[in-house]
Amino acid sequence: MHSSERSGSSSISGGLLGHLVGDALGVPVQFKPRSDRRVDPVSGMRGYGTDNQPPGTWSDDGSLTLCTAEALLDGFDLQRVANNFVRWLDQGYWTPFGRPFDIGHTTRHAIKQLRRGVPPLEAGGTREQDNGNGSLMRILPLALRWPSLPVPELLGRAHALSCLTHAHPRSQLACGFYTVLATRLLAGETPAAGYQQTIELVLSTYQQPPFASELPHFQRVFAGSIANLPEDEINGDGYVVHTLEASLWCLLRAETYREVVLTAVNLGEDTDSTAAVAGGLAGIFWGLDGIPAAWVDGLARIGDIRALAARLAATAELS
Repeated sequence: MHSSERSGSSSISGGLLGHLVGDALGVPVQFKPRSDRRVDPVSGMRGYGTDNQPPGTWSDDGSLTLCTAEALLDGFDLQRVANNFVRWLDQGYWTPFGRPFDIGHTTRHAIKQLRRGVPPLEAGGTREQDNGNGSLMRILPLALRWPSLPVPELLGRAHALSCLTHAHPRSQLACGFYTVLATRLLAGETPAAGYQQTIELVLSTYQQPPFASELPHFQRVFAGSIANLPEDEINGDGYVVHTLEASLWCLLRAETYREVVLTAVNLGEDTDSTAAVAGGLAGIFWGLDGIPAAWVDGLARIGDIRALAARLAATAELS
Protein backbone atom coordinates (compact mmCIF):
# COMPACT_ATOMS: atom_id res chain seq x y z
CA MET A 1 0.00 0.00 0.00
CA HIS A 2 1.40 3.37 -0.98
CA SER A 3 1.37 6.38 1.30
CA SER A 4 -1.27 8.14 -0.78
CA GLU A 5 -3.61 5.24 -0.17
CA ARG A 6 -3.13 5.55 3.57
CA SER A 7 -3.59 9.29 3.86
CA GLY A 8 -7.30 9.62 3.22
CA SER A 9 -10.58 8.68 4.81
CA SER A 10 -9.86 4.94 4.65
CA SER A 11 -6.99 5.25 7.11
CA ILE A 12 -8.95 7.52 9.48
CA SER A 13 -12.03 5.31 9.37
CA GLY A 14 -9.75 2.29 9.58
CA GLY A 15 -8.17 3.65 12.73
CA LEU A 16 -11.48 4.27 14.49
CA LEU A 17 -13.13 1.03 13.37
CA GLY A 18 -9.92 -0.92 13.85
CA HIS A 19 -9.88 0.19 17.47
CA LEU A 20 -13.52 -0.84 18.04
CA VAL A 21 -13.14 -4.21 16.33
CA GLY A 22 -10.11 -4.99 18.49
CA ASP A 23 -12.05 -3.98 21.57
CA ALA A 24 -15.01 -6.18 20.64
CA LEU A 25 -12.77 -9.17 19.88
CA GLY A 26 -11.27 -8.90 23.36
CA VAL A 27 -14.40 -8.31 25.43
CA PRO A 28 -15.57 -11.97 25.71
CA VAL A 29 -12.21 -13.22 27.05
CA GLN A 30 -11.13 -10.25 29.17
CA PHE A 31 -9.21 -11.05 32.37
CA LYS A 32 -8.59 -14.65 31.33
CA PRO A 33 -4.96 -15.82 31.47
CA ARG A 34 -2.74 -16.41 28.47
CA SER A 35 -2.72 -20.09 29.27
CA ASP A 36 -6.45 -20.19 28.42
CA ARG A 37 -5.79 -18.64 25.03
CA ARG A 38 -3.05 -21.12 24.25
CA VAL A 39 -5.59 -23.91 24.73
CA ASP A 40 -8.47 -22.04 23.11
CA PRO A 41 -7.14 -19.19 20.96
CA VAL A 42 -9.53 -16.54 19.72
CA SER A 43 -9.79 -16.66 15.92
CA GLY A 44 -12.87 -14.50 15.31
CA MET A 45 -15.69 -12.54 16.88
CA ARG A 46 -17.21 -14.29 19.88
CA GLY A 47 -20.02 -13.40 22.25
CA TYR A 48 -20.89 -13.50 25.92
CA GLY A 49 -17.98 -14.74 28.05
CA THR A 50 -16.58 -12.40 30.70
CA ASP A 51 -19.24 -9.66 30.61
CA ASN A 52 -22.03 -11.72 29.02
CA GLN A 53 -22.34 -9.39 26.02
CA PRO A 54 -23.42 -10.39 22.50
CA PRO A 55 -20.87 -10.59 19.68
CA GLY A 56 -19.69 -7.23 18.39
CA THR A 57 -19.98 -5.45 21.74
CA TRP A 58 -17.29 -2.89 22.50
CA SER A 59 -16.42 -1.82 26.02
CA ASP A 60 -15.58 1.39 27.87
CA ASP A 61 -12.49 1.62 25.65
CA GLY A 62 -14.64 2.08 22.58
CA SER A 63 -17.21 4.26 24.32
CA LEU A 64 -14.67 6.78 25.61
CA THR A 65 -12.90 6.79 22.25
CA LEU A 66 -16.18 7.61 20.51
CA CYS A 67 -16.97 10.25 23.13
CA THR A 68 -13.56 11.80 22.49
CA ALA A 69 -13.86 11.65 18.71
CA GLU A 70 -17.23 13.36 18.72
CA ALA A 71 -16.08 16.06 21.14
CA LEU A 72 -13.04 16.90 18.99
CA LEU A 73 -15.03 17.44 15.80
CA ASP A 74 -15.60 21.10 16.67
CA GLY A 75 -12.06 21.77 17.90
CA PHE A 76 -9.84 20.98 20.84
CA ASP A 77 -11.95 21.64 23.93
CA LEU A 78 -11.21 19.60 27.05
CA GLN A 79 -14.46 20.60 28.72
CA ARG A 80 -16.48 19.25 25.80
CA VAL A 81 -14.62 15.94 26.10
CA ALA A 82 -15.23 15.96 29.86
CA ASN A 83 -18.94 16.58 29.35
CA ASN A 84 -19.18 13.58 27.04
CA PHE A 85 -17.42 11.40 29.61
CA VAL A 86 -19.94 12.42 32.27
CA ARG A 87 -22.80 11.68 29.87
CA TRP A 88 -21.30 8.26 29.23
CA LEU A 89 -21.08 7.39 32.92
CA ASP A 90 -24.45 8.85 33.91
CA GLN A 91 -26.59 8.27 30.82
CA GLY A 92 -24.85 5.52 28.85
CA TYR A 93 -23.88 7.95 26.08
CA TRP A 94 -21.99 6.26 23.23
CA THR A 95 -22.44 2.80 24.74
CA PRO A 96 -23.48 -0.22 22.66
CA PHE A 97 -26.75 -0.81 24.51
CA GLY A 98 -27.44 2.21 26.69
CA ARG A 99 -25.36 1.48 29.76
CA PRO A 100 -21.64 1.41 30.57
CA PHE A 101 -19.92 -1.72 31.84
CA ASP A 102 -16.43 -2.67 32.97
CA ILE A 103 -15.27 0.77 34.17
CA GLY A 104 -11.76 1.19 35.55
CA HIS A 105 -11.49 2.58 39.07
CA THR A 106 -9.20 5.47 38.11
CA THR A 107 -11.47 6.46 35.23
CA ARG A 108 -14.63 6.26 37.33
CA HIS A 109 -13.13 8.41 40.09
CA ALA A 110 -11.89 11.02 37.62
CA ILE A 111 -15.24 11.29 35.84
CA LYS A 112 -16.96 11.77 39.18
CA GLN A 113 -14.51 14.61 39.76
CA LEU A 114 -15.46 16.08 36.39
CA ARG A 115 -19.12 15.75 37.27
CA ARG A 116 -18.48 17.82 40.40
CA GLY A 117 -16.96 20.59 38.30
CA VAL A 118 -13.28 19.88 38.83
CA PRO A 119 -11.36 21.38 35.86
CA PRO A 120 -10.39 18.74 33.26
CA LEU A 121 -6.65 19.18 33.78
CA GLU A 122 -7.06 18.55 37.53
CA ALA A 123 -9.46 15.59 37.46
CA GLY A 124 -7.13 12.69 36.65
CA GLY A 125 -5.20 10.59 39.13
CA THR A 126 -1.57 11.51 39.77
CA ARG A 127 -0.42 8.61 41.96
CA GLU A 128 1.95 5.85 40.90
CA GLN A 129 -0.96 3.40 41.02
CA ASP A 130 -2.99 5.58 38.65
CA ASN A 131 -1.07 4.34 35.61
CA GLY A 132 -3.57 1.95 34.14
CA ASN A 133 -4.22 2.12 30.41
CA GLY A 134 -7.47 4.10 30.70
CA SER A 135 -6.23 7.20 28.85
CA LEU A 136 -4.09 5.35 26.31
CA MET A 137 -7.09 3.28 25.25
CA ARG A 138 -9.05 6.41 24.18
CA ILE A 139 -6.37 8.80 22.87
CA LEU A 140 -6.43 7.78 19.17
CA PRO A 141 -9.02 10.34 17.93
CA LEU A 142 -6.53 13.12 18.62
CA ALA A 143 -4.21 11.77 15.92
CA LEU A 144 -7.08 11.07 13.55
CA ARG A 145 -8.39 14.62 13.92
CA TRP A 146 -5.04 16.47 13.68
CA PRO A 147 -2.62 14.18 11.81
CA SER A 148 -0.44 17.09 10.62
CA LEU A 149 -0.13 19.05 13.85
CA PRO A 150 3.48 19.93 14.82
CA VAL A 151 4.84 17.35 17.24
CA PRO A 152 5.27 19.65 20.28
CA GLU A 153 1.67 20.85 20.00
CA LEU A 154 0.38 17.33 19.39
CA LEU A 155 2.21 16.07 22.48
CA GLY A 156 0.81 18.90 24.56
CA ARG A 157 -2.71 17.99 23.52
CA ALA A 158 -2.12 14.30 24.16
CA HIS A 159 -0.85 15.04 27.65
CA ALA A 160 -3.83 17.28 28.37
CA LEU A 161 -6.33 14.70 27.12
CA SER A 162 -4.70 12.05 29.27
CA CYS A 163 -5.08 14.28 32.34
CA LEU A 164 -8.86 14.07 32.26
CA THR A 165 -8.55 10.63 33.84
CA HIS A 166 -4.83 9.78 34.09
CA ALA A 167 -2.60 12.74 34.94
CA HIS A 168 0.58 10.97 36.01
CA PRO A 169 3.49 11.82 33.67
CA ARG A 170 3.90 8.13 32.83
CA SER A 171 0.41 7.91 31.39
CA GLN A 172 0.87 11.21 29.60
CA LEU A 173 4.10 9.98 28.01
CA ALA A 174 2.50 6.76 26.80
CA CYS A 175 -0.35 8.74 25.22
CA GLY A 176 2.05 11.14 23.56
CA PHE A 177 4.22 8.40 22.08
CA TYR A 178 1.21 6.50 20.75
CA THR A 179 -0.38 9.62 19.26
CA VAL A 180 2.76 10.60 17.37
CA LEU A 181 3.17 7.06 16.05
CA ALA A 182 -0.42 7.13 14.80
CA THR A 183 0.28 10.33 12.86
CA ARG A 184 3.38 8.78 11.30
CA LEU A 185 1.25 5.88 10.05
CA LEU A 186 -1.31 8.36 8.75
CA ALA A 187 1.54 10.09 6.89
CA GLY A 188 2.25 6.86 5.05
CA GLU A 189 5.10 5.37 7.02
CA THR A 190 5.39 1.65 7.64
CA PRO A 191 5.05 0.52 11.26
CA ALA A 192 8.79 -0.12 11.53
CA ALA A 193 9.78 3.26 10.08
CA GLY A 194 7.06 5.09 11.97
CA TYR A 195 8.18 3.54 15.24
CA GLN A 196 11.79 4.65 14.74
CA GLN A 197 10.69 8.13 13.66
CA THR A 198 8.47 8.47 16.73
CA ILE A 199 11.37 7.74 19.05
CA GLU A 200 13.39 10.49 17.37
CA LEU A 201 10.52 12.98 17.32
CA VAL A 202 9.49 12.71 20.96
CA LEU A 203 12.78 12.10 22.74
CA SER A 204 13.73 15.76 23.21
CA THR A 205 10.41 16.44 24.94
CA TYR A 206 10.64 13.38 27.13
CA GLN A 207 14.21 14.11 28.22
CA GLN A 208 12.82 17.15 30.07
CA PRO A 209 10.89 17.29 33.36
CA PRO A 210 8.44 15.98 34.37
CA PHE A 211 8.99 13.15 31.90
CA ALA A 212 12.73 12.49 32.16
CA SER A 213 12.35 10.51 35.36
CA GLU A 214 9.79 8.28 33.62
CA LEU A 215 12.07 7.25 30.74
CA PRO A 216 13.51 4.22 32.58
CA HIS A 217 10.00 2.73 32.60
CA PHE A 218 9.94 3.01 28.81
CA GLN A 219 13.45 1.66 28.21
CA ARG A 220 12.21 -1.22 26.03
CA VAL A 221 10.05 1.13 23.93
CA PHE A 222 12.81 3.67 23.31
CA ALA A 223 15.42 1.00 22.61
CA GLY A 224 13.73 0.61 19.24
CA SER A 225 13.85 -3.17 19.12
CA ILE A 226 10.75 -4.22 21.01
CA ALA A 227 9.60 -6.40 18.10
CA ASN A 228 12.52 -8.74 18.78
CA LEU A 229 11.34 -9.68 22.26
CA PRO A 230 9.84 -13.14 22.77
CA GLU A 231 6.15 -13.39 23.63
CA ASP A 232 6.90 -14.45 27.18
CA GLU A 233 8.41 -11.00 27.81
CA ILE A 234 5.29 -9.17 26.61
CA ASN A 235 2.63 -8.54 29.25
CA GLY A 236 -1.07 -8.26 28.45
CA ASP A 237 -2.20 -6.67 31.72
CA GLY A 238 -3.71 -3.21 32.19
CA TYR A 239 -0.55 -1.27 33.15
CA VAL A 240 -0.12 1.56 30.66
CA VAL A 241 3.52 0.77 29.83
CA HIS A 242 2.71 -2.89 29.23
CA THR A 243 -0.21 -1.98 26.97
CA LEU A 244 1.96 0.35 24.90
CA GLU A 245 4.67 -2.30 24.64
CA ALA A 246 2.19 -5.02 23.69
CA SER A 247 0.49 -2.90 21.04
CA LEU A 248 3.83 -2.04 19.44
CA TRP A 249 4.96 -5.66 19.58
CA CYS A 250 1.77 -6.92 17.92
CA LEU A 251 1.85 -4.24 15.22
CA LEU A 252 5.51 -4.61 14.33
CA ARG A 253 5.45 -8.41 14.00
CA ALA A 254 2.27 -8.79 11.94
CA GLU A 255 1.52 -8.78 8.23
CA THR A 256 -2.24 -8.11 8.41
CA TYR A 257 -4.75 -6.29 10.58
CA ARG A 258 -6.26 -9.64 11.52
CA GLU A 259 -2.92 -10.91 12.77
CA VAL A 260 -2.34 -7.80 14.89
CA VAL A 261 -5.60 -7.93 16.80
CA LEU A 262 -5.76 -11.71 17.22
CA THR A 263 -2.19 -11.73 18.52
CA ALA A 264 -3.18 -8.99 20.98
CA VAL A 265 -6.26 -10.81 22.22
CA ASN A 266 -4.39 -14.06 22.62
CA LEU A 267 -1.86 -12.41 24.94
CA GLY A 268 -4.61 -12.74 27.56
CA GLU A 269 -5.50 -10.54 30.57
CA ASP A 270 -6.69 -7.03 29.49
CA THR A 271 -7.58 -8.33 26.06
CA ASP A 272 -10.03 -5.66 24.95
CA SER A 273 -7.72 -2.76 25.75
CA THR A 274 -4.59 -4.32 24.25
CA ALA A 275 -6.45 -5.24 21.06
CA ALA A 276 -8.14 -1.83 20.85
CA VAL A 277 -4.86 0.07 21.23
CA ALA A 278 -3.07 -2.19 18.74
CA GLY A 279 -6.09 -2.35 16.45
CA GLY A 280 -6.29 1.40 16.08
CA LEU A 281 -2.75 1.55 14.72
CA ALA A 282 -3.28 -1.49 12.51
CA GLY A 283 -6.52 -0.05 11.16
CA ILE A 284 -4.68 3.11 10.10
CA PHE A 285 -1.94 1.19 8.33
CA TRP A 286 -4.05 -1.41 6.54
CA GLY A 287 -7.06 0.86 6.08
CA LEU A 288 -10.72 0.10 6.46
CA ASP A 289 -10.60 -2.43 3.63
CA GLY A 290 -7.90 -4.33 5.50
CA ILE A 291 -10.25 -5.12 8.40
CA PRO A 292 -12.39 -8.24 7.88
CA ALA A 293 -15.77 -6.94 6.72
CA ALA A 294 -17.73 -9.41 8.83
CA TRP A 295 -16.06 -8.05 11.98
CA VAL A 296 -16.85 -4.47 11.03
CA ASP A 297 -20.44 -5.19 10.02
CA GLY A 298 -20.99 -7.14 13.24
CA LEU A 299 -20.15 -4.23 15.54
CA ALA A 300 -22.93 -2.86 17.71
CA ARG A 301 -24.21 0.49 16.36
CA ILE A 302 -22.11 0.15 13.23
CA GLY A 303 -24.22 2.74 11.39
CA ASP A 304 -23.58 5.36 14.07
CA ILE A 305 -19.87 4.50 14.14
CA ARG A 306 -19.51 4.77 10.37
CA ALA A 307 -21.26 8.15 10.43
CA LEU A 308 -18.93 9.45 13.14
CA ALA A 309 -15.88 8.10 11.30
CA ALA A 310 -16.99 9.92 8.15
CA ARG A 311 -17.39 13.19 10.06
CA LEU A 312 -13.96 12.72 11.62
CA ALA A 313 -12.38 12.11 8.23
CA ALA A 314 -14.14 15.17 6.81
CA THR A 315 -12.77 17.47 9.53
CA ALA A 316 -9.29 15.96 9.81
CA GLU A 317 -6.35 18.39 9.74
CA LEU A 318 -8.59 21.40 10.27
CA SER A 319 -7.88 23.67 13.22
